[in-house]
Amino acid sequence: MIIVADNLRVTLPALGRAVERLDPGPIREIASACMDAGAQAIDINSGPLSRCPEEKMSFLVRTVRETVDLPIVLDTANPRAMAAGLAAGGPKATINGVSLEPERLKRILPLARQYDCDIIGYLLGPDGHVPAHAVGRMEAAVALFKEIQAAGIPPERLIVDPIVAPLAWQDGNRQNMAVLEVIRTLPDLLGFPVRTIAGLSNLTTGAPGPDTRRRYQCAFLPMLVSAGISMILLNVLDPDIMRVAGSSQRITDTMVFSWQ
Repeated sequence: MIIVADNLRVTLPALGRAVERLDPGPIREIASACMDAGAQAIDINSGPLSRCPEEKMSFLVRTVRETVDLPIVLDTANPRAMAAGLAAGGPKATINGVSLEPERLKRILPLARQYDCDIIGYLLGPDGHVPAHAVGRMEAAVALFKEIQAAGIPPERLIVDPIVAPLAWQDGNRQNMAVLEVIRTLPDLLGFPVRTIAGLSNLTTGAPGPDTRRRYQCAFLPMLVSAGISMILLNVLDPDIMRVAGSSQRITDTMVFSWQ
């Protein structure tokens, strides 16, 4: 299981100001902190970048690349920013992401083919809605897999995100049990060892405070690991969550266990 830091988000005021000023200091600080905390990859969540998207995404990617030697995940809905990030990112960059929404298929799949990079696929319907049941998510996975193949992208480039639902949704509990079922089923459904990723923080959207967020994320994280998740996007700067992630990895590892 690969731990991806979700801490580099331009929606955070300090990082947003740094990007506006093209000030690398705060970006370097958070990237270094993530690596020191145990991140194995960093998600660069640039937000919409409505003004000067190419310049700002290139700045973000170059700054992170110059600071840490970790794979990066480019998280933006702006195709121009995505293209600029891929051009600046070099190897080990992943697109986050694509779905069955027609505009995303049209704009994002050509970039994945052009740069021969991994691409995260969200299990959403063409209307952008999350399927309510496991069957709907699996149907979306099959349809997305066909789109990936039709675009000439090797299947092993696909990383599937089954969409962790906020617990506060009316059916949040049931949806997240469906997420676990999808993670277990996808390799047999698609006929190859497809990788999966989950955004852990989605679970506690709207939670009343950090203690509540931590408690529920620490409870759901081992369930994801047990289901066979390949990558988890989480807050690597929370020591409690990282301890649970590390213990879960060691329990499910195929190597001989050691208390050390």
